[in-house]
Amino acid sequence: MTESPERHFWTLIEPIHAITYFAPECQEVFETAGLKGFWRGYFGGRAAPLGAAEAGSIVALFFGFHQDFVARAVPDIWQRCSPADALGARLAGVDAAWSVHVDRVDKMQLKRAAFILRVAAESAADDRRPMFQANLALDAPTEPHLALWHGATVLREHRGDGHLIALGAHGIGPCDAHVLRLARTGDAVETLKPFRGWSDDDWIAAIGRLFNRGAIDELGAITEDGVALHDTVEALTDELARQPVSAIQSELAELAHIVSPVLRNLTIAPRSPGVIPYPNPMGVERFDPS
Repeated sequence: MTESPERHFWTLIEPIHAITYFAPECQEVFETAGLKGFWRGYFGGRAAPLGAAEAGSIVALFFGFHQDFVARAVPDIWQRCSPADALGARLAGVDAAWSVHVDRVDKMQLKRAAFILRVAAESAADDRRPMFQANLALDAPTEPHLALWHGATVLREHRGDGHLIALGAHGIGPCDAHVLRLARTGDAVETLKPFRGWSDDDWIAAIGRLFNRGAIDELGAITEDGVALHDTVEALTDELARQPVSAIQSELAELAHIVSPVLRNLTIAPRSPGVIPYPNPMGVERFDPS
């Protein structure tokens, strides 16, 4: 498939947002705040805009995770760290990671990029998507690099909310969605399955469901119908992400130019080990500076 403007936009913002998951500085700050272990930091940091949400809400909104995997962290995390403190730790971790992993980028350029993202987000402000709205309602940071990170976060959650709508519209469950994507991309099961809590039996059952609907064959390889199904879901995800991208269509090339040095640092990493692993559970590809 030819990359759509909406997917191109996602490739610009997803690695910036993902600093909070993969930079060791972020995990250190979460642990200092009481969220010991990677997954407490993940669920606490990402769910904090929702307030002290219960496990049921997180299972629904963090669609790709097994419910028992979520329940091991939620609601226990809120006994260790309040949502407000988790939000503070999330920003403090990004701030610390930025200083280590990102070479100097002109602050005025970062401020401009953050403004472009704010325009994009506000163009969709009436869109009642839960993760998007929860993050949009937060006060944007004043420091340009943090404002950029915040804008990227708001808009990646907008796309993520839309992706769940697209999967639901085509009757694809959470484990099935993972199996279908890996069959389409050819990435190894180990790049995703251990990080979402699905057992071998869950995975086999998902393969069976996809086989029964003709999406994969008896060897687990994707079929023509499976390719069409996957691509249809991605096309609907793009369509549901169109409003904010359309609002900044004339600024998209400028945004890409501004954030390219940031992406280069996060993926190619001239000063330190790369922050974002490839392949990764989000499915975002390595930044290509060409």
